[in-house]
Amino acid sequence: MRAPLFAADFAARAATTLDPETAHRLTIRMLKTGLGPKARLRDQRLAVSVAGIDFPNPLGLAAGFDKDAEAPNAMLDLGFGFVEVGAVTPRPQFGNPRPRVFRLWKDEAVINRYGFNNDGLEVIARRLKRRRRKGVVGVNLGANKDSDDRIADYETGVKGLAGLVDFYTVNISSPNTPGLRALQGKDALADLMKRVLAARDDATAGTPVFLKIAPDLTDEDKADIAGVARELALDGLIISNTTIARPDTLKSARAKEAGGLSGKPLFAPSTELLREFYRAVGKQTPLIGVGGVASPRDAYEKILAGAALVQLYTAMVYEGPGLPARILRGLPDLLKTDGFETVADAVGAEHR
Repeated sequence: MRAPLFAADFAARAATTLDPETAHRLTIRMLKTGLGPKARLRDQRLAVSVAGIDFPNPLGLAAGFDKDAEAPNAMLDLGFGFVEVGAVTPRPQFGNPRPRVFRLWKDEAVINRYGFNNDGLEVIARRLKRRRRKGVVGVNLGANKDSDDRIADYETGVKGLAGLVDFYTVNISSPNTPGLRALQGKDALADLMKRVLAARDDATAGTPVFLKIAPDLTDEDKADIAGVARELALDGLIISNTTIARPDTLKSARAKEAGGLSGKPLFAPSTELLREFYRAVGKQTPLIGVGGVASPRDAYEKILAGAALVQLYTAMVYEGPGLPARILRGLPDLLKTDGFETVADAVGAEHR
């Protein structure tokens, strides 16, 4: 039997009758006013330590929901063990023309081509400075579309947000900024991450740096990324961003729209990619699994496949803001059934 819906869930589902981007903005405003559910979930079985950070639970909000760091505390109140704001670019940018986000109702999916729309580093840094510090909040860093030196944009982001966030995510995997994914090549990636890590060490030594990768990779790409992760001892890999692939199983009328596909169709390929990287890097590089998570079982399967942490976003479009609490209430039973005392015990268990 499904858990009862919160009032905010009903409000969020009512918003789905609106244009997706308008509905998203209304949801952020609603949560900022404190109308969202307040999940009181503390279960030591779910606590996990990754990259030197103690997380109360492994479930996080993926970047893209709170692009401009308007409501990180409200999102933590939903039960998330951590929140990732952004993507943030040095200069504000509008992104791609609207419409740029499409619901695929029959597929429980979304296609977006936002293009790193955000208020820019200066404004977002001010918001984070004013925030009452609570919970674990990280930032997803991007590059401006018209930048002459995209690597310098990531360095600028690290320095500009030093001391304001608990971790940085280097996002070179968005499909909506032309040429960005080229930074996943071996030489370019090594150069990028060396410069980002040096900027981190100068500005805020010890703050973890994660790398978010695309699901659309060749075997050579995978080997190159795993090699760089091992060589530079990266703090974590986030697997994965949205996909440019369009599975034949898609049924929705807007399935051919350009942009990145997220939601249920991404679960299987992103989880398989997670397995591949766990086999490649083992426990040396922590993995964060994202893509299609919509239930306790989905989150648990990511953990068994090798994810120390799990993120979601798209499922909230369909399930509402009560979803994080429902997932966290379901995880302990799954652990118990398989004989695990903690989440940490279950990470990568299917490989053993």
